Amino acid sequence: MSISAKGLERALKTLLAAALLAVSACASDIMKNYVGQPVESVILDYGPPATVVDLGPGERAYQWRKTSTNVVSGTSSGEVRHTKHGTEYEVTETPGYVERQECFYTFYARSSGRRWFITNFRKPRLECE
Repeated sequence: MSISAKGLERALKTLLAAALLAVSACASDIMKNYVGQPVESVILDYGPPATVVDLGPGERAYQWRKTSTNVVSGTSSGEVRHTKHGTEYEVTETPGYVERQECFYTFYARSSGRRWFITNFRKPRLECE
């Protein structure tokens, strides 16, 4: 039985969606643990933020960016077919590709004295959980 390229792509997307649902809320659960801590706690664990935005007097947003690159390999399969003209070997190929994903993780902070403390966070997109 031969699987078409579209059928294989659909199956891979379904598998990816199921995997994402299985690990959903992971990033949010980790981010939740930083609420109430100084922003230095996040910096020590993940390095300096990519962006810092002043939101108003005594309020800031700190944002970390993560870029992931995954190589999805291609596939090749074959099937022997017997026809009235003889035996033929039919090859089905699906090319590989490079998948790039960019995720942003944002924490909100409020100043207290000379330090900034995490007060909340923005939930990342589902595919970044």
